[in-house]
Amino acid sequence: MNNCVDGKNNHFFLHTLFISTYIFCYLSLALGQQYSSLGSQPFLCSTIPGLVPKQLRFCRNYIEIMPSVAEGVKLGIQECQHQFRGRRWNCTTIEDNLAIFGPVLDKGKRRAYRGSTAPTRESAFVHAIASAGVAFAVTRSCAEGTSTMCGCDSHHKGPPGEGWKWGGCSEDAEFGVLVSREFADARENRPDARSAMNRHNNEAGRTTILDHMHLRCKCHGLSGSCEVKTCWWAQPDFRMLGDYLKDKYDSASEMVVEKHRESRGWVETLRAKYAFFKHPTERDLVYYEGSPNFCDPNPETGSFGTRDRTCNVSSHGIEGCDLLCCGRGHNTRTEKRKEKCHCIFHWCCYVSCQECVRVYDVHTCK
Repeated sequence: MNNCVDGKNNHFFLHTLFISTYIFCYLSLALGQQYSSLGSQPFLCSTIPGLVPKQLRFCRNYIEIMPSVAEGVKLGIQECQHQFRGRRWNCTTIEDNLAIFGPVLDKGKRRAYRGSTAPTRESAFVHAIASAGVAFAVTRSCAEGTSTMCGCDSHHKGPPGEGWKWGGCSEDAEFGVLVSREFADARENRPDARSAMNRHNNEAGRTTILDHMHLRCKCHGLSGSCEVKTCWWAQPDFRMLGDYLKDKYDSASEMVVEKHRESRGWVETLRAKYAFFKHPTERDLVYYEGSPNFCDPNPETGSFGTRDRTCNVSSHGIEGCDLLCCGRGHNTRTEKRKEKCHCIFHWCCYVSCQECVRVYDVHTCK
């Protein structure tokens, strides 16, 4: 497998990588900690439901890359929940459900092929952040040397700059993006609008990584004098990617579906709904169906409602009690919490603290 480090062989390897979005989401949630011992459980691949023969062969032959894929999906879920922590839809997951972000992604299921996701803003963000997460985790795993399939990037160094030279391990984000593309786009090959939308948003998430690659440097010299620096290409922090994609969610472009006939039959494409707005680029998120308001529980739309959600009574934003509680009002209770206090630093070298009980007001939606 060492020959897979070569760029040309990477492309050959990636053509075997057809594992669907729902499968790798299932792997990350349903298998959980079992991933830590995947290499010692060769029978595990056959226990994963839904794999087609080619996917099963890949799982058995390239099992060492599966933990990175699972870690990437987990990373995407965690970032989604952080970004939407104060919203009516807070990216809640349902345990043991293949639709890991809840049935909100299955809205309109009757009008689409099985395993599809709803064409809403929320779905756009989920596809983008999950695809970016897989690319990010695979890239990081390659740079850390945990996989024999890939390694450092030696193709994009260029001439050194003034006061620094190339060194370290440049992260091969292009390889991570290629892996993510095969994973996330595996079943987005139908000639319908939903597949077109999902492919677009998947690529927007992955492109975010490539657009934000930067030089990371380490100083050398006596007492850290930084007489010379070694630098390498590195990915941005994933939180920065989440912040960026959250901005793209807020400014996502609404589209309309157009049908036209080609030699292969009827094909659906997307067109910007409002011609007087800036046409979305490949880096923008797109959607074509409005979102539910998520105020009340509704299994059909995937809404958990906001009842009993903690709200910020002093905020006038979406996390404030007025908006988050959808005008129903809120309850207030006092809560005692034990916290460390009166901490003192002792020479040398430890800190001692007392334990204090503090009372907080907690506001929850009715």
